[in-house]
Amino acid sequence: MTYDQERARQLPARSPLPGRHDPRGGPTPGHLPPDGPSEARADIPAHVSLLAQSDRDRLTLRLQHALGTFVRNPREAVDEADTALADATTRVTTALVERRRVIGSTHRARGTEAETEDLRLALRQYREITLRLLRM
Repeated sequence: MTYDQERARQLPARSPLPGRHDPRGGPTPGHLPPDGPSEARADIPAHVSLLAQSDRDRLTLRLQHALGTFVRNPREAVDEADTALADATTRVTTALVERRRVIGSTHRARGTEAETEDLRLALRQYREITLRLLRM
């Protein structure tokens, strides 16, 4: 059995994340209901990642390589895992800063003339991203 399989077996069953639907029916505790009819469609669906699939795959391979080399060279494995985490952190931070810039540009560019609907959409996007970060 691999380390990951053993670890998965040992971890306690987790309840669904807040904001997700429980397969037994109904929203989970902490679910934020939509603000209105248009709220049901999200500008940033929960399943969309901040990183491109190719970047996630590359970082996953680096981490798997680090795990695979631990027995042969533990220090090198830990250094490689550290570098992979640093790279992932940098990429996610860059993506979040860019996303914040894009959201802000929709209402800051208009200044006091921003429409209420633009402000509502911006607030909803800020909420979605913040809650996703807090659920990590």
